[in-house]
Amino acid sequence: MRVIEITDGKGPASALVVGQRPVPQPQAGEILIRVRAAGVNRPDIVQRNGFYPAPAGASDILGLEVAGEVEAIGDGVTRWAVGDKVCALLGGGGYADYVTVDARHALPVPAGLDFEQAAALPETAFTVFTNVFEGGALKAGETLLIHGATSGIGVMAIQMAKAAGARVIATSRTKAKAEAAKALGADISLDSSTQDLAAEIKAAGGVDVVLDMVGAAYAELNLKALNERGRWVVIASLTGNRTEIDLQRIMLKKLVLTGSTLRSRPADEKARLAAAVEATVWPWIKQGKISARIHARFPLDQAAQAHAELEAGDHVGKVVLIP
Repeated sequence: MRVIEITDGKGPASALVVGQRPVPQPQAGEILIRVRAAGVNRPDIVQRNGFYPAPAGASDILGLEVAGEVEAIGDGVTRWAVGDKVCALLGGGGYADYVTVDARHALPVPAGLDFEQAAALPETAFTVFTNVFEGGALKAGETLLIHGATSGIGVMAIQMAKAAGARVIATSRTKAKAEAAKALGADISLDSSTQDLAAEIKAAGGVDVVLDMVGAAYAELNLKALNERGRWVVIASLTGNRTEIDLQRIMLKKLVLTGSTLRSRPADEKARLAAAVEATVWPWIKQGKISARIHARFPLDQAAQAHAELEAGDHVGKVVLIP
């Protein structure tokens, strides 16, 4: 089967090439998926650059989410049958014609969605659910602040928060992105290049939860934005990992600072999360409250171009590969 290999060099054109490997065979509890579409995510770029190695036992091939058809099933798998249309969260291996995955980490392709749209769901839906609704404990009537609101995660977070009855304040780097976030459902959408974010958020009454993908540069802004008993959830640090925080402000406002990663979680925990996402998010998709927005599509052998598109930062929604 075709796979995308990482070679020497950190630029996508020099680092990603097409290779050949044997088709993997499903072990007990696994399914083999014929990949019809694979999501491209920022952690893929970080891994390509040598800073996010695959966890023990996971494929070294890039790709954290796919959609396709079940090609074969391993011993003990009862839910799925050959030919079923599924999407799945992976520890790696998605940039390929075939991939095996723990059968518990797969979900049915929602009715009305094609493979490309379904491939854009697992990484974003799982990440938002576990961080915003579990770690951040967002509830109906509360306000969620989303930094990087037009990323794949941001687009999903806007829709899921609105589906849950929350108010959304979105921040983006340009006027066009701010307009896109507003069109996606954000109640207030701010352009960081022209607006005073702290003043605007304060005027809006502050926020209860922050979904932070920016990191160090927005630490002070987040502390100012959060209301009493607010929750600050960090899932990426694009502007740096280190910052200085006044702990007394954390105590006086009774804040919670938390964060998580998804890829390294144990298989049983991912299975629990998959079941929770299916029970909560899949009905929202069926009801039309959530859609999968695709920014760009590339053939598998153009993975380098897909990475370049994501790195350019102009996308609204997901980039996907089509084997």
